[in-house]
Amino acid sequence: MTERPTSITLTTAGRVEYRLERRGDLAVVVFHGGHVRSSIAIGEEVFADLGDTVLAPSRPGYGRTPLESGTTPGGFADVTRELCAQLGIHEAAAAVGISGGGPTAVTMAARHPELVRRLILESAVSFLPWPDERTKRGAQIAFNGLSERVTWRIVHAFARVAPMLTLRFFLNSLSTGPAAAALRSLTDEQRSFLLWLFSRMRSGYGFVNDLRETPDVAAEVRQPTLIIATRKDGTVPFVHAEALAAGIRDSELIVSDADSHFIWLSSDYPTIAEKIRAFLKPARPEH
Repeated sequence: MTERPTSITLTTAGRVEYRLERRGDLAVVVFHGGHVRSSIAIGEEVFADLGDTVLAPSRPGYGRTPLESGTTPGGFADVTRELCAQLGIHEAAAAVGISGGGPTAVTMAARHPELVRRLILESAVSFLPWPDERTKRGAQIAFNGLSERVTWRIVHAFARVAPMLTLRFFLNSLSTGPAAAALRSLTDEQRSFLLWLFSRMRSGYGFVNDLRETPDVAAEVRQPTLIIATRKDGTVPFVHAEALAAGIRDSELIVSDADSHFIWLSSDYPTIAEKIRAFLKPARPEH
């Protein structure tokens, strides 16, 4: 498990870090969640299997993309459209919004329907207030641009010396059920992946920016949309998936059996991945 190489480009809004893995003519544009960046891939195997190019920009405040490069979902959707043009991407099989990247993906689909054919939302934040006020206040203290470096340094050190306790600690907030049960549901390989992920997380100035409320544009989305979520998500409550499904006209909600926010680690994910492939099949170019 390693981070993947990224590049930097300049747009009219400023600098943007991105990862581009070229495969086929169609691209999937992936907007990552909180505390990560474009060099970290989560749940992208299904797109690689389809032979799609993957474009993953670091959202504002994460990685090497400064906060000023499109601070709002609307602003960064426009920046990503410009990035696609720079890279010669004229058709996207889908925009994918993971967790905190959900509002940007939805906004991308709403603002740029000529580019985005379909929309996939995975454990995604909606336009409802998020998180609750108590959690938001804690996040603004622990993960602001000044404190997050110290917070994650402590987490990374703890993950090295007490890996199982670290997993239990995180799963306690990632799952609505007992952390022990969520931990038991994971294979050794999945536990190793989570520890690797937690050891590389950073928040930059991005996570606190994600906590701002943004305009709800779900009703403006016309593309077919696949929404995947679990009722046991302790990070993004299931009501967010329900709100997205209610707001987006042509949407389907798939309920995962996952015991935590990480739907990609659930025993039913192979079935879900097959549904994603079937969902994207009509987006293939006709030859």
